[in-house]
This record gives sequence, C-alpha cells and structure tokens, in this order.
Amino acid sequence: MIHFISDLHLHPSRPATTSAFLSFLASRARQADTLWILGDLFEYWAGDDDLPEPFNRQIADALRAASAAGLAIKLIVGNRDFLLASAFARNTGIELIGEPHCITLGTQTAVLLHGDVLCSDDVAYLQFRAMVRNPAWQAQFLAQPLPVRHKIAEDLRAKSEMSKQGKTAEIMDVHPDAVAQAFRDSGASLMIHGHTHRPASHTIDVDGQTRIRHVLPDWQDQACGLRWDGSTLSSFSGV
Repeated sequence: MIHFISDLHLHPSRPATTSAFLSFLASRARQADTLWILGDLFEYWAGDDDLPEPFNRQIADALRAASAAGLAIKLIVGNRDFLLASAFARNTGIELIGEPHCITLGTQTAVLLHGDVLCSDDVAYLQFRAMVRNPAWQAQFLAQPLPVRHKIAEDLRAKSEMSKQGKTAEIMDVHPDAVAQAFRDSGASLMIHGHTHRPASHTIDVDGQTRIRHVLPDWQDQACGLRWDGSTLSSFSGV
C-alpha cells in the first residue's frame, strides 16, 4: 500500500493539524509500505540547522520513528519547505526526491510533483521560485543568523498571503498547457500533485490519449490524501 499526502503546512500555530499528523504517522501510515509527501510538509523551513527547535524536533522524531518501524517515507519539497536538505533526511530517515518523479502503479506510470510549476500563469510566483531555488540565493540566505531567517520567512509568508488576495483563482491554478506538457515529458498516464488546495480528479485528453490528474487536499486538522491499495487509487481522511 502507498499513501500520498501534501500541504500539511505544519506550524506551531496549527496544533490540531500537528496532532493529526503525529497520530497518522503512528497509526494509519504504518499500514502502508510507502508514504509520499508531495511538498509543504512545513509552513516554512528556515534551514536544517533549525532541527533542534522543539517543534521541528517533535516532527523529526515522529518521522524517524515511523521510518525505523519500516515505513519508507519519500518527500518532494514544496514552495514553502524547499530548504529541507540532507541533514533533515539523515535525522528522519526519509528520502528526498527531486521532481518530477515517476513511479509505477499497477500497469500505469504516475508522475509525482508538488504542483507549483504547473501554475504557469502566475508569472510573478515563478520568478520568485526561480530566485529562491538558485543555489547562490540559498547560500546567502542560509548564511544569515537563524533569527533573521525566521523573520524573513515570516515576512515572505505574510506577503504570500497578501498577494493571493490580488490574484484570480485561474492564475493560482494549474495551466492546462503546463499539465499537458508534464504528461508528454514524463510519458505518464497518471499525475498526482498538491499545491493548489483544490482536491479533485480530472480526466483530460493529451494528444488523443486519456490522462488522469489527481490533486491532493491540504490538511485542515485531519489526515487526508490518496491511497493506492495495489489496484486502485482512493481518497482517505481521518486517522
């Protein structure tokens, strides 16, 4: 069995979601062989040297316990936690995976990604994404004292929320052309992603072939996502 989740946005200000995730890792998640986290596990991540912070340590310890119990946890970073790196992976037992990434589900190929790159109409965001994914920018950011990084991250978080108010729903959603190209590039017939917080399954035609795009839900105080049982994909919610 495989579980797919995304967009938990874990943060001390969301204790119910944190509790749901800890319960999920200790129970339902361990019924599966593999857990895929497709981005935005954290509301933001200031750098792996922030691991000792009590909240982060609590999450890391729970991930490590689930990994030690035999659950393979694989994570694709999102637009909020893109600075998760090798120290976090070592301390939790998870595997960081680059995107897009293809896996086999039964007889079909599924392409996995966070989903933000599919929002090609949001030009301002894609420019920002290119900047913060640049190794030079990241090195400069990580060279700042941790309290400074926290302040920058909180400011960016607030600006992101404000910018959404001035954008149409269409701009913040995926673009059909970007979706079609991702299918072409991967050769996949299925796509699973998060980011948009618009859970649904979409059947589309790409070059005369039927493809299915599954959008994962964001967490609102309870566990939720998709489950592959060896033959079908279905949604789940609750512990």
